[in-house]
Amino acid sequence: MSFTPAPYTFTRELPPYTGILAVDAKGFTAEPGSTHQDIARLIPQLARQAFDECGVGEVWQAPPFYSNTGDGFAIGVPTRLLPALVHPFLAVLQQVLTTHNASVLRGQPAIRLRASLHVGPLPADPDDPATAGNGTARNETHRLLDSDPIRIILAAAQPSVTHLAAILSDRVFDDVVRGGYTSRHPDHFLEVTASVPGKGFSQRAWLYVPEPSGSLLAVPRLAARPAEEPPPIPAPARRDQSPPGWDQSSPPGAGNQPPARVAGPRINDNSGQAASVVQGGMRQTRSGRR
Repeated sequence: MSFTPAPYTFTRELPPYTGILAVDAKGFTAEPGSTHQDIARLIPQLARQAFDECGVGEVWQAPPFYSNTGDGFAIGVPTRLLPALVHPFLAVLQQVLTTHNASVLRGQPAIRLRASLHVGPLPADPDDPATAGNGTARNETHRLLDSDPIRIILAAAQPSVTHLAAILSDRVFDDVVRGGYTSRHPDHFLEVTASVPGKGFSQRAWLYVPEPSGSLLAVPRLAARPAEEPPPIPAPARRDQSPPGWDQSSPPGAGNQPPARVAGPRINDNSGQAASVVQGGMRQTRSGRR
């Protein structure tokens, strides 16, 4: 068996940049164990149907890598197809799920999915796709899929309407969306900080919901203030002025402390903006400052 030399000790070729699509099912573990096998088989079938309807079914013939994760899958795609995966694939997958879930019998689980898109250098092997595609970009794709923002937004949507929520890495958004290579406008996406508690992962990312519904009151909770961001330093009080929140009529003590500063969650770069829902996606609209 051959082993790759340790990092930083040997110069080697950079693997080809590869697009990565990862998908998993919402609420999979909450379903009865007797349904897991059927769901695991069904998810790739529905995704492949969406690939075929978008005219990119070639991906499933010989992918750079592919793995079934039990409640979903991860697949490598040529970078040239990333624009089509942003649109129309995600919208078509939403419609495929809508059609499927409308035919589900009472008591059987409906399929609602999270999807993430990323890109990076990964080893490919179409002859053995099950063992290829391992690397940092692949790990980040799964972290995006498991991050708080995409979980929150799918939970906030109505299960009868919204069957898919997607999150794009900043690299995919910058190259594909902002670069104008797909037919979705940047305003269809919502910038968030994708973080996974306990995993030390926090990256800028972009949410996209092909068919939004329900209340978006959860949107302000999508991106918490980064831990490393210090709170603003208050201006020093003058000798004749007590700090805000102090009662000058009684001496300092346990019952006379200034109110605690609460560093609440916020949406990245959303000063003066409000998130709103539009047909076909999610966007931000700028409102005037008062």
